Amino acid sequence: MRVHVVSDVHGNADALKRAGDGADALVVLGDLIDFVDYHDHEKGIMGALFGAEKVAGFARLRREGTRDETVAYSRELWASLEDPASAVDEAVRTQYAALFAAMTAPTYATPGNVDTPALWPEFTGEGVRVLDGEVAEIGGLRFGFVGGALLPDGVVPRPRKGAAWRPYLRDRADYDAGVAALADVDVLCTHGPPALPELTYDVVARRSEIGSTALLELIRAQRPRWSVFGHVHQPLAARARVGLTECRNVGHFKETGQPYVLRW
Repeated sequence: MRVHVVSDVHGNADALKRAGDGADALVVLGDLIDFVDYHDHEKGIMGALFGAEKVAGFARLRREGTRDETVAYSRELWASLEDPASAVDEAVRTQYAALFAAMTAPTYATPGNVDTPALWPEFTGEGVRVLDGEVAEIGGLRFGFVGGALLPDGVVPRPRKGAAWRPYLRDRADYDAGVAALADVDVLCTHGPPALPELTYDVVARRSEIGSTALLELIRAQRPRWSVFGHVHQPLAARARVGLTECRNVGHFKETGQPYVLRW
């Protein structure tokens, strides 16, 4: 069996069309939407709506500012639009139409934090199966999926009135419940990483993303062959070994255009 795994597609539909070439199945670990393009500020949904200069300011705050400063700046941007929710909804749907059409191999997908899972059923065809807190058998192995990313502890996931878009961020109890639903897993497929410092630290953003202790506990208890994930675009380490499990960041697919290959 040969399975190709990608994560953090961020709008790269052209590469996604080729991602399943030669594979028995394609696993997509989320972040399909190109919302903020940190390399080319004119691109992405925010680039189209606000322009490169405004996005550059947002990117600088994400890199150097506090969370409160970043949130305040973001709210100012969205408040400048007459109907931000409609503008974002149209842009997201346009991207999803192209991205899901690009999944030509048999596909198993879970959403990332830069996704709108509620819209996925509109675009998934017969060849795409969406899983979150669920297990699927592929080639005789059990693949367990958990989507989204973790909120900081103590932050309650309440939708903000008038928000143009809401990322798929989950509190720890909700996320851990998704992990707990997985049993006898051979391949653990998640958007976010397990809670190991070398896997959660982004060397370019110079900060750590939130890793899941529940994922790490599952790895130690169930000892899957692989734990595959994305979310951290430039990790301090792309891989780590936990007992018998190979933990692997499959890479920032938007930039590399190359899937990670599992063979057995």
